[in-house]
Amino acid sequence: MTQQTDAPIDSSILGAQLLDGGCRFALWAPRANRVELALVAEDRSQHNIDMARNPDGVWIVHVPGIEAGQRYGYRVHGDWNPDAGMRFNPAKLLLDPYARAITSGVDYSGPILDHTAESNYLPDPRDSFASVPLSVVVKDTPPPAPIARRRPLNECVIYETHLKGFTNLHPSVPEHMRGTYAGMAYDAVIDYLHETGINTVQLLPVHHFVSEPFIVGRGLSNYWGYNTLGFFAPHAAYASIGTLGQQVTEFKEMVTKLHEADIEVLLDVVYNHTAEGGHEGPTLSFRGLDHQGYYRLTNDLRNDYDVTGCGNSVDTSHPGVLNMIIDSMKYWVTEMGVDGFRFDLATTLIRDENHHVDQNHLFKQRIASDPAFEGIKMIAEPWDMGPYGYQVGSWGEGWSEWNDQYRNYMRDFWRGATRGVSALATRLSGSPDIFFHNGRSAEASVNFITAHDGFTMRDLVTYDIKHNDANGEGNRDGADDNRSWNCGWEGETVDVGINDFRHRQVKNMMASLILSTGVPMITAGDEMGRTQGGNNNAYCQDSPLSWVHWDTLDTWGDLAELTSTLLKARRDFPVLRSNRYRQHEEVLDADGHGLGRYDLAWLDGWDGEMRDDQWHDEGRLHLGMYVSDQDSAFLTYYNGAPNAVQVRLPGEPWARSYQVVATTAHRSELPESPIAPMQVFDLPGRSVTLLRCEVSASRPTPVVDDFEPVEPVEPETPQADQEF
Repeated sequence: MTQQTDAPIDSSILGAQLLDGGCRFALWAPRANRVELALVAEDRSQHNIDMARNPDGVWIVHVPGIEAGQRYGYRVHGDWNPDAGMRFNPAKLLLDPYARAITSGVDYSGPILDHTAESNYLPDPRDSFASVPLSVVVKDTPPPAPIARRRPLNECVIYETHLKGFTNLHPSVPEHMRGTYAGMAYDAVIDYLHETGINTVQLLPVHHFVSEPFIVGRGLSNYWGYNTLGFFAPHAAYASIGTLGQQVTEFKEMVTKLHEADIEVLLDVVYNHTAEGGHEGPTLSFRGLDHQGYYRLTNDLRNDYDVTGCGNSVDTSHPGVLNMIIDSMKYWVTEMGVDGFRFDLATTLIRDENHHVDQNHLFKQRIASDPAFEGIKMIAEPWDMGPYGYQVGSWGEGWSEWNDQYRNYMRDFWRGATRGVSALATRLSGSPDIFFHNGRSAEASVNFITAHDGFTMRDLVTYDIKHNDANGEGNRDGADDNRSWNCGWEGETVDVGINDFRHRQVKNMMASLILSTGVPMITAGDEMGRTQGGNNNAYCQDSPLSWVHWDTLDTWGDLAELTSTLLKARRDFPVLRSNRYRQHEEVLDADGHGLGRYDLAWLDGWDGEMRDDQWHDEGRLHLGMYVSDQDSAFLTYYNGAPNAVQVRLPGEPWARSYQVVATTAHRSELPESPIAPMQVFDLPGRSVTLLRCEVSASRPTPVVDDFEPVEPVEPETPQADQEF
């Protein structure tokens, strides 16, 4: 008879822990009636040891003489009763969910399913031992060196990168280190991050993952890594020196090197589902331990309740599963040294026992109350595929969120598919319509225009449609709503005019991203013109198509230079990275006297601040964003129209003079020397221009305008497909 328990779970003992001259093994499997520890030798021979059951459903045994590097797995016995959510099959050798290292891979032609080929509900008696990965005993080692100061998120420039793809073609990284943890920490790589202005790397999944069977069947592999098999284990294939625990050491060394370079490390984590897929998929760990315990099931308990689109959904309403996730997070913070997390499909993690979304879920409560997470960044991908899964703006204080509305609008604005500038101002100012409530700060919005999934920035201006044929799905996979514009020609071209315009458009998007209020996230390689040939779903392309090509710097150096210039300005001037939502408040001097200028103002480019009728003018496509504090001020002009428009700069108290810091236009299109107040000049079409304002620390005497008025030239309203 299978036992069940509601006793509190002591998860601190789970996993394999070296102590007392051996190793203690502990596994949570509350509905099993027998558990065997399988010690696996190098030749795959096994020695099985029965474990004892504690009242809380944890099975435990201490084995003398075990040392680091020992391979092991579990055989879990119990009822085969799919109608009760029970699919116990001791013929399947299972991974330890708390394993800190995993070695070997999956033989997809082997007996890795718990069921027969004839039926998903009949058990397969064949042994899977030769076809599945193995857990590894790992000795405790010191954590990485901490970063000198964890910076607030508004100071961070997040660089979303694939660990392998970023260095796999780097010419300065030794060949044996390319695509590894060691390669990521190589001096030339760190130097590049510094030179660009990156202070925070967000690594695509590095929890140990495997490929899905249907991908392997096409001769491809899971490249992105959103198919986790081990929540405590660094991905073994990213280690350069071994997979029997060496991956743990190498990961820690990478974090130490990045921390010593003042670069924070965030992990993209996939706690919402596992690599086992639906019940028709392979049984490698969790399903064999307790199908109903680990996964959300439909009411008949036979099928997975899938809100992730990946076949299964991890059930955080169960205390044992929630413990595993919190324990994993604490392990990566305290033992592996990471500085924060981006949660893939985060809404799945806050669904209750009825699968309903609960923003007061115990998952969030435990994170907020645990001192281990103090100062740790928590970033939600605030949606999943289930009912009410879209939760953008709802995560509350202490959380930041991917802002997909920012992404969509900025793509539309620069391809000429918007009207007016009211929404532009909202997105540039941190999307207060979405996040400015319940005490949230401006760092709630993680702004991005591209991410790992979708077009690169270069591809956004090179392709109107996706080109995913290499994925082997007849170009049916990937999003069709890309909001891209090929600038007049589909694909690469030698046309000088088109290429010049494409450079300008990418620079417009990059400049907008860096200068917007909120936290910028740059996709690795976008700053040097990375392309995927129009593939907007390269999840299965572990190939040059997805890797960063460093030689693109030769032709896209103008973009790299602009990115570095803007990031340096953002770093050096706090006014360009405000943590609070600015609301047109007068800036005060040290004595509390008003300086006559504002922390945020929107300028019309001619008469001063925007009027109501201008906000409602759907033909207007240029806008000035003025930001200031006691020490400095900047004015950024955005012009989404294809042609130039005349602007004149206001006098004091806005500024005594202006100097162009950076522009996405050709520098020759703008004045070289400082620009005097009231001077009229042409703001180039489709451009972003950042001006530094010389301001006074005391309230100046207003300058009287004594020049002859000139009527400004308004731009024509462009169409989305208008020729440039």
